[in-house]
Amino acid sequence: MKTLVLKGSKKLLNAWAFYDWANSVYSLVISSAVFPIFYGALFRVAEIERVTVFGVEMARAPLISYTTSLAFVFIAIITPLISGIADYLGNKKIFMKFFCYLGGLSCIGLSWFSLENIYFGLLCYFFGLVGFWVSFAINNSYLPDVAYPEQQDAVSAKGFSLGYIGSVLLLLVNLAMVMKPEVFGIATDADGVAEIKAMKYSFVSVGIWWIVFAQYSFYYLPKGNKREGERTNVILNGFKELKSVWHQLGNQTRLKRYLGAFFVYSMAVQTVMLIATYFGEEEIGWGSDAERTTGLIVSILVIQIVAIFGASITAWASKNFGNIKTLIVVNALWVVICVYAYFLITPMDFYIAAGCVGLVMGGIQALSRSTYSKFIPQTKDTTSFFSFYDVAEKIGIIIGTFLYGFIAQFTGSMRNAIIFLGVFFLVGMLLLTRVKQLKRPLE
Repeated sequence: MKTLVLKGSKKLLNAWAFYDWANSVYSLVISSAVFPIFYGALFRVAEIERVTVFGVEMARAPLISYTTSLAFVFIAIITPLISGIADYLGNKKIFMKFFCYLGGLSCIGLSWFSLENIYFGLLCYFFGLVGFWVSFAINNSYLPDVAYPEQQDAVSAKGFSLGYIGSVLLLLVNLAMVMKPEVFGIATDADGVAEIKAMKYSFVSVGIWWIVFAQYSFYYLPKGNKREGERTNVILNGFKELKSVWHQLGNQTRLKRYLGAFFVYSMAVQTVMLIATYFGEEEIGWGSDAERTTGLIVSILVIQIVAIFGASITAWASKNFGNIKTLIVVNALWVVICVYAYFLITPMDFYIAAGCVGLVMGGIQALSRSTYSKFIPQTKDTTSFFSFYDVAEKIGIIIGTFLYGFIAQFTGSMRNAIIFLGVFFLVGMLLLTRVKQLKRPLE
């Protein structure tokens, strides 16, 4: 029989943070590094730029973009539904497991992604996104359940740091497989390219890594807090809980103002994370295709490695100066980075920008999560409050990516869109000045 692990204990905090180690390989290998290269390679090998899906001929970039947007719309709808039901039934861990396994198996399914099986491939990509973001949202909701307020900044930063370390380790192995497939005994696949087969193996490794390492978190995390009340219309209770959180914000001025600021600057943060690779590919003067591929991979690694230190530095700053003041400074740094990105020309410029992004990316994500956890009222309904947080983030992603693409298309330059994102950071910084600081930095 498993011994109950108390809130605030080192074992429980480590188990919670370790889920970042398990699932962050998805965001790096699938979202940022290997899959974008794999997806482009399929079209290059086939020597086509368009494919017909549901009777509509689409170019490769809009196709994956539309699939991504649709996935985030689905995530924004289903997250409060699942979170409300989880709080009502008092067992959010079972939902976290389901979406973890859904995401992991979808990653494995990507190994069958091909232009001939385009529908199956896109479906796996779609559910990989869903599995990652929904399970991540549920894990976030555990933070006030497992850690006391004075522990939350540090353990949140630890989670992101573990995620960066784990994902970089697996990415290095995957990149070795892609660059030297013969060393790993990988023969040429049906498309005639051994590198493509190596990339497919990397998708399998992500799914296995995610599912296996998540077991440590699942073993120690509690089921969740059971909500008392009449069990009727359980499906609709998810939306009722979201509505309840919205009404509670009316009496929570600080929380409401913080969410407003978070919505604005998170819109820019998530958009930068999603488009950074595409910006570097299109706007930087690479000498050759090989240099472009290597340079983009190196930039991604730089971001991940520097982010480890960035999350720790931000946690230290919040401890000494307070969460809100630190977030204001971090947003100001983002504004500077966006202005700098407008003038990027050479690969070295891009590497420097990648280092700066890594420094503030991990910090702003970790601190935003822990600050929200501190601001929510004393309640057992933590899952619904964090589903509200997650929905705000996802709606921001939908709006941010759409506006970025629209501005880039309308003006003919991604650089103009980057400046537009800088405006979001500036507005977010100004909105944060309206949020009342915590009484004590350690509170």
